[in-house]
Amino acid sequence: MNAVAGGGTLLTFPALMSFFGPQGAVLANATSTVALFPASLSSIYAYREDLQPLRRWITLLAAPSLLGGLVGALLLTQLPKEWFAAAVPWLIFTAALLFALQPHIARWVGIGKPHEQPHAGTLAAVLVFQFFVAVYGGYFGAGIGILMLSALAMIGLNDIHAMNGLKAVLGSLINGVAVAIFIWDGQVDWTLAAMMCVSSSLGAYGTARIARKLNRTFIRWCVIVIGFSLAAFYFWK
Repeated sequence: MNAVAGGGTLLTFPALMSFFGPQGAVLANATSTVALFPASLSSIYAYREDLQPLRRWITLLAAPSLLGGLVGALLLTQLPKEWFAAAVPWLIFTAALLFALQPHIARWVGIGKPHEQPHAGTLAAVLVFQFFVAVYGGYFGAGIGILMLSALAMIGLNDIHAMNGLKAVLGSLINGVAVAIFIWDGQVDWTLAAMMCVSSSLGAYGTARIARKLNRTFIRWCVIVIGFSLAAFYFWK
């Protein structure tokens, strides 16, 4: 799902929640992030040629990505765990809503269309926006790819492969610093994380060969249905 349309967290997080129970929501979220992190690194390798001209943007957006990911991860681990458990239905609903609105967001910001080079004000707004996206990414993270693609369109990028490559780099920075915090705070179930790291990496590698042939719209709608169904379930509970 992550390789084709995104939204893998909407499967791994609830699965771990069912294992740990409501009191283990933070542990489930942290373990899910660690489990999916190695697979995200393979995307950077796949887009390595597209990333060559984007070193300037990587340099500019790396700092807000790292700082925001750090803040989000610290919020998750240091605030009362009951707060995150109470926010779970809203977080899943938000992620599902982002996937549902993805085509409209893409049209609104003109993803894949030529843009003028950003003015200083636009660039500053994108840097601030990326910071808050990274905070959300460090705290929960499902759907951050959609938000990042929107920001990258605003800075003048229109090659979707280059945008996906840059999104992969920034997402790995966000998740990487979050993983470090989760490990430092002892919020990872390593038995489950190790097994899931292997399976997620195999899934990402296997899908890389056939991703262009798969129906992204169908898979995106599967993510949407799963997301809203899970949100309704957690609201009901």
